[in-house]
Amino acid sequence: MKEGNIILQKSYAFLVRIVRLSQFLVKEKQAFQLADQIRRSGTSIGANVEEAVGGQSRKDFVSKCSIAYKEARETHYWLRLLRDTNYLQSTQAESLLTDCEELLKILTAIIRSSKPEVPNY
Repeated sequence: MKEGNIILQKSYAFLVRIVRLSQFLVKEKQAFQLADQIRRSGTSIGANVEEAVGGQSRKDFVSKCSIAYKEARETHYWLRLLRDTNYLQSTQAESLLTDCEELLKILTAIIRSSKPEVPNY
């Protein structure tokens, strides 16, 4: 992992938390489908960030970051659902939601700053 690349570090740390959450949901709550949904969307964030860093062009980089952003939005949705249906305690969910929101903010900033400026006509 590249030293100092905050999005790589934070997305990987979040991915680890999501995998552990998925394991908890299966083992403790028998929530197999919810565990699968949160695992797929949550791990996709980091995978797409990793692909973005290795992108072949600026367009490819922005595209992969945009996919990571969409996956983070979906993960945020599943985390809210898990909180609101009491599969997760409020404190557990809020910690994960805070991390997810931070990733969304970082990805938004990356996408905005990486898109080429469109001239005003």
